[in-house]
Amino acid sequence: MSQDLVRFSIAMPQDLLDEFDALVARRGLAQNRSEVVRDLVRAALVEEECDDPNASVMGTLTIVFNHHASDLQEKLDHIQHDHFGQIVSTMHVHLDAHNCLEVIVLRGAAGLVQEIADRILGTKGVKHGKLVLTTA
Repeated sequence: MSQDLVRFSIAMPQDLLDEFDALVARRGLAQNRSEVVRDLVRAALVEEECDDPNASVMGTLTIVFNHHASDLQEKLDHIQHDHFGQIVSTMHVHLDAHNCLEVIVLRGAAGLVQEIADRILGTKGVKHGKLVLTTA
């Protein structure tokens, strides 16, 4: 990507600009309107690229589950072993006496990564979770 900066103007309602300026302020001293706009554009482009089921992506799937649920850990392990080529790493955290958090790092085609995430999230006993995708 070229490092030459091009200036352009944006028109928006004052109330939206006020909210945007508050966002810029929350992002810290090193941020300014231009940098926040660049961040938002990059994020939108990555999100759009990840919508292509054939796009090569990396993702993190974070799940919370009760480890006492009937054979849940065995089911989760089975799904992960079925997709060992896409599962890069996992981290398991004990939240309390009953609940665990697991972060699963995945790599592959966006459609397949989403399918694996849906299969894990749909496993009985998984309380909730979220998949976050990105591109390199």
